[in-house]
Amino acid sequence: MASPESLEDLASYDYELPKDLIAQTPAEPRDHSRLMILHTRSERIEHRQFFEIVNYLRRGDLLIVNDTKVLHCRLRGVRSTGGSVEVCLLEELEPGLWKAFVKARGRLEVGERIRLENGRLDAVLAQHHSDRTWAVRFSDGVDLSTVLEEVGRAPLPPYIRRSRQLDEEMRDYDRERYQTVFACKPGAVAAPTAGLHFTTDLLDEIRDSGVSICTVTLHVGLGTFQPIRTEAISQHTMEREFFVFPEECAEAVARTRRIGGRVVSVGTTCCRALETVAQQEKLGESSGWTCLYIRPPFQFRLVDALITNFHLPRTTLLVLAAAFAGRRFILRAYREAVAEGYRFYSYGDAMLIQ
Repeated sequence: MASPESLEDLASYDYELPKDLIAQTPAEPRDHSRLMILHTRSERIEHRQFFEIVNYLRRGDLLIVNDTKVLHCRLRGVRSTGGSVEVCLLEELEPGLWKAFVKARGRLEVGERIRLENGRLDAVLAQHHSDRTWAVRFSDGVDLSTVLEEVGRAPLPPYIRRSRQLDEEMRDYDRERYQTVFACKPGAVAAPTAGLHFTTDLLDEIRDSGVSICTVTLHVGLGTFQPIRTEAISQHTMEREFFVFPEECAEAVARTRRIGGRVVSVGTTCCRALETVAQQEKLGESSGWTCLYIRPPFQFRLVDALITNFHLPRTTLLVLAAAFAGRRFILRAYREAVAEGYRFYSYGDAMLIQ
């Protein structure tokens, strides 16, 4: 049994992963990724394919998904010097002003103008925040949402490494594939990756088996994926993310509880939204910002089972999974996943923890 000190120690949430197991493209079709089943009571592990998940959901269960839609917020362009630049929009600070990652060779300067997507957008580097993060101001009157929808690229994580040419060739593919089939509320700058494995046919099959499905919204920010840089995990601070928990979902949860069903969260982002709401006095419609940081030991009040991908070491996502399954068991499962050749991270395989 892990000591309290080891649960607090960041080094206790590390593991070794061969680079060739980091998925660069997703499984096709979506529901043919692999699925590891973790039985927390017996600490038994099974190996399946994702479309078999219907066999592990029970009549009366409630499956809750995150319906946030990823913005196509990665843009390419040129600097006033003629050099190339890439901008990934993170958060709108005020109309026309965005917090963004800006990647370019050479020193960037406040006031520098950049042209993006062959002149579709003009912008100015208004303020340097930290590292590669800037406040970027766009020209007045620009319909940014339309431009992003038409020419923006999916904000793929940095561990998906491609040549510039291949990235361009796969732009349309990623715009569709780095998005869940139930995405409908624009606002995320990263995908809720556990949801990427579902197809519309699989969702229909799940409904036909007697499982209800409802949606919450949590607009995933890049802070979700940031590594923990403090030696004690409790010293890490989560960045805020906006969520919506609708009345229909509150009613579905209450109904599920009455009939003895389980609440099954699709993804860690969905889990954080649900457990944020669970801390309120009364379960009902709710929206706002959450900074909830789930780490061992944590008492889950709403989520009974969790579908999630395999996460980066030393991240809040892995820590959340450890809080749900137990640190020792989750790391054992990760070691087995490596031995069995599972594919890791955003475009990789999944696990069901129950």
